Amino acid sequence: QLHLVESGGGSVQPGGSLRLSCEGSGSSLDGYAIGWFSQAPGQEREGLSCIKSGGWAYYTGPVRGRFSISRDNAKNAVYLQMNSLTYADTGVYYCAVARSQERCPWILPSDFDSWGQGTPVIVSP
Repeated sequence: QLHLVESGGGSVQPGGSLRLSCEGSGSSLDGYAIGWFSQAPGQEREGLSCIKSGGWAYYTGPVRGRFSISRDNAKNAVYLQMNSLTYADTGVYYCAVARSQERCPWILPSDFDSWGQGTPVIVSP
């Protein structure tokens, strides 16, 4: 059974960068679309980005141009490079597996399974 673990979160100043990792175990990530999500305190979980098995990447409006998703199948991992971070980016970041490749572009939490435990990102002065 596929199990995902996120890492790379932490505290960063506004304008800074972080690179999050999502590592898979128990099964290969090769054939799956993987998404990244964030959940701010008191808010619903929101989709940020998704990458299909062939490498096609999708982003939601607030992060397009600032975040970049990539995958390394040899390391069984997917990454999220986050640049130009703002206070609004504070939250817990999760990765998950899309139920189908076709749903990847919409990046809706209800279309994803096998959620990791999350890694916190805090943007503060």
